[in-house]
Amino acid sequence: MNLTIDVSNKENTAYLTLAGEVDAFTAPKLKETILPLTREEGQTVEVDFANVDYMDSTGLGVFISALKSTKEHNSEMKLVHMQERVYRLFKITGLTEIINIESTVQGGM
Repeated sequence: MNLTIDVSNKENTAYLTLAGEVDAFTAPKLKETILPLTREEGQTVEVDFANVDYMDSTGLGVFISALKSTKEHNSEMKLVHMQERVYRLFKITGLTEIINIESTVQGGM
């Protein structure tokens, strides 16, 4: 399955709506979309996971890179509407402690 990425902006927030799977095949496309957004000082990048039902460790790597970029450029990232099975991947790896995950769906948190 592919990954579609829709980007919209409102004030100082970039909204990324993802649909599909984040894996070794689709992660490079996500990385080239999200990293430039995290490099804008004062920007919030909100990533909507409502339609992402699968992500592997390559996808986690993209979000670790994005988090590092937010720290370097004084921006912020938050992940919202995460499916429970994707949330578990973040939780198992301890990333829920350092990445802002605001809400989950399907009984997540």
